[in-house]
Amino acid sequence: MTGKMPERTGRTLTLRRPDDAHLHLRDGEALAAVVGATAAQFARAVVMPNLRPPVRTAADAQAYRARIVAALPAAAAFEPLMTLYLTEQTDPNAMAAAKAAGVFGCKLYPAGATTNSDAGVREIARVDEVLAAMAEAGLPLLIHGEVTDEEVDVFDREAVFVERTLAPLVARHPRLRVVLEHVTSATGVAFVASAREGVAATLTAHHLLIDRNAMLVGGIRPHLYCLPILKTRADREALLQAATSGSPRFMLGTDSAPHEVGRKESECGCAGSYTAPVALQLYAEAFESVGRLDRLEAFASAHFADFHGLPRNEGTVTLVEEEVAVPSALPFGDGADGPLRVRPFRAGESVRWRVSYGV
Repeated sequence: MTGKMPERTGRTLTLRRPDDAHLHLRDGEALAAVVGATAAQFARAVVMPNLRPPVRTAADAQAYRARIVAALPAAAAFEPLMTLYLTEQTDPNAMAAAKAAGVFGCKLYPAGATTNSDAGVREIARVDEVLAAMAEAGLPLLIHGEVTDEEVDVFDREAVFVERTLAPLVARHPRLRVVLEHVTSATGVAFVASAREGVAATLTAHHLLIDRNAMLVGGIRPHLYCLPILKTRADREALLQAATSGSPRFMLGTDSAPHEVGRKESECGCAGSYTAPVALQLYAEAFESVGRLDRLEAFASAHFADFHGLPRNEGTVTLVEEEVAVPSALPFGDGADGPLRVRPFRAGESVRWRVSYGV
């Protein structure tokens, strides 16, 4: 998908064990089916709260964390970082207690913006007291940055959100750490790059590697449909420049979002790309495409920890330059009519790197 493959050289690249700053793990059998893929590569991941029902309280987060830990493969060394689903009913007085209970941050979904976001925020002013309390408690705000106004084109929703909502929010709450998750547009990149201290962004591998042509030209490819939607080539190039710039404001966040094959290949398919099984390999391809593999470790293993004041991880993973086939589908639990399957990104194709664990 990214052009001519280079000749095999047998190169290796060893990285400090990385973090995933944005991850969907689902629940139940689906959780058990996918959590191992992330735990194999990443030491920590920020887990999204958009379950049904959402993770709204510290008790909800603790219970979900326990289910994640119980689903991990034996001997896995992985720490889920739990988040709360911000609503207009969230209690500002609960933020300090949530922080003390181990909650990592709060996620802002504009109502109707993406999967399971119907309980999200409709008027940002209604959560201003919560945002102030979060800043006081040291909880970061993690944002799905799109407006949902029907009159705004789907390809413009991030840029409009940055102008209408994000810029004023950042100005109103100067002590609040803010992360624009899965930034997809040149406008979003430019805002984050020039914003005040305490503003950062996550970047997905799929937005670095493909643009909307990959999803739409020659037929619709539902497994590439995600939200925020893939943008133009110029936007993708801006994202790639930001990711490989060395700026500590930009960090790895896969937004890996598994959906059962039938829910993707349907009349109204779900949004999300399941990249977890080949996440590091995909980022390596993106950085290699512009000759900046040397900057992958900081992007993957340092920027998240440093921005949030966490220790950098111990241990390493090693990328070995070697063609690896990606399965056409993977198990995703059982349904009423039999086993469910999920298609990973690059399904039935290959990646150009193999991950060697525990090196």
